[in-house]
Amino acid sequence: MQQLILDLAPPPAPRLDNFVGTGNRELLSALSAWATQRESEPFIYLWGEPGSGKTHLLQAALADAREMGHMAFLLQNDLLLEVEAAAIPGDAHVAVDDVNCLNPAQQIAVFALFNRLKEGGGSMLSAGPQPPMQLDLRDDLTTRLGWGLTYRVNALSDSDKTTALQRHARNRGIVLAPEVCDYLLRHYRRDLPSLLNLLDLLDRESLALKRPITLPLVRNLLLASAPSQP
Repeated sequence: MQQLILDLAPPPAPRLDNFVGTGNRELLSALSAWATQRESEPFIYLWGEPGSGKTHLLQAALADAREMGHMAFLLQNDLLLEVEAAAIPGDAHVAVDDVNCLNPAQQIAVFALFNRLKEGGGSMLSAGPQPPMQLDLRDDLTTRLGWGLTYRVNALSDSDKTTALQRHARNRGIVLAPEVCDYLLRHYRRDLPSLLNLLDLLDRESLALKRPITLPLVRNLLLASAPSQP
């Protein structure tokens, strides 16, 4: 049963205000302006190591744009990308994730979309693991990706993750011991949304059992949720 709960519980929705990371304040401000079109640069490229939060930021900025009434679209590397890109109007807000994975036909589609957005007053966020000029893509596309602002997304340190976990715990009225945070970072998925989701599950479990969140409770929950061995 615990395995089912862990698999089905959705992570918190990505928002700019729940992104945690040292040294990303300027980037968050730029994305907020991009979403609302407040004197913002319409084309922004994000790069950073896997797990640094690029996808979170793209989805969060699009969510803010939708709340402002803008048409907003997320393009990912799948079989429908070319069709979806061709159907997007020129005044939309668009995010393209993992641009380094685009195949030649998809690169042409994104290049054409970029030009259409530029002419139509739209805007584009894009993300990859390296700065634009270091990507193995068409020269004309890498040039377009580098036209606007480029930001490196600073990855979360373990200290950042611990701070985020403890802040989330305080918001729920939980006292979370440092050793519990350390254990979670060593024995569970290390991305922040998964960690926060697990903390919510631990809170519900502790309330049901009328026990505080301690290392034994954490160990028992993770053990119960582990896949059964054949």
